[in-house]
Amino acid sequence: MGLNGLYFMNYRVSLFDFDGTLTTLDTLPAFIVHAVGRWRMLVGFGLFLPLIVLMKLHLYANGRTKERLFAHFFKGMTLETFDAHCQSFAKNNAHILRPLGLKAIETSLQRGENVLIVSASITNWVLPFFSKLPQVQVIGTQIAVKEGKLTGRFASPNCHGAEKVRRVEHLFTPRELYYITAYGDSKAIKKC
Repeated sequence: MGLNGLYFMNYRVSLFDFDGTLTTLDTLPAFIVHAVGRWRMLVGFGLFLPLIVLMKLHLYANGRTKERLFAHFFKGMTLETFDAHCQSFAKNNAHILRPLGLKAIETSLQRGENVLIVSASITNWVLPFFSKLPQVQVIGTQIAVKEGKLTGRFASPNCHGAEKVRRVEHLFTPRELYYITAYGDSKAIKKC
């Protein structure tokens, strides 16, 4: 048993990044468009453009920018409504999954490996993409909910960069030997 109740059947693990590795695009803007519409997304991103530019210049924290954007669009929404958006987003956007990525996941599962998706994306919208593969486990950014409504805050640090490495390292008992294969396009995956 590991972090968040993840269970390891054996010591062979395949780690997959989500955005840009298993998908053909960054799912944050695509999910926002799906949930609130293109115009609201454009207006919201316009309001936060200075922060987005600072983030891209590494002058403002990625996680903080993402959390502020998330709050702008989803604070106060019920978890039930948000999860319904997540389900329909995955159902309507299965085409963004890369066939070779899915094949790699299926091959890992056929070999009896543990498969983990390690993503900066919100876990709620990543999980539905793998509903037909219940063995796949997701480590992502968690959202805070109070009295059934999204607070606009994250319940965990944004699972990006060094946080991905920290989360993966936290899963494994140092005394055990694990065989890990990582698939990704980010520097964080390369450090695992």
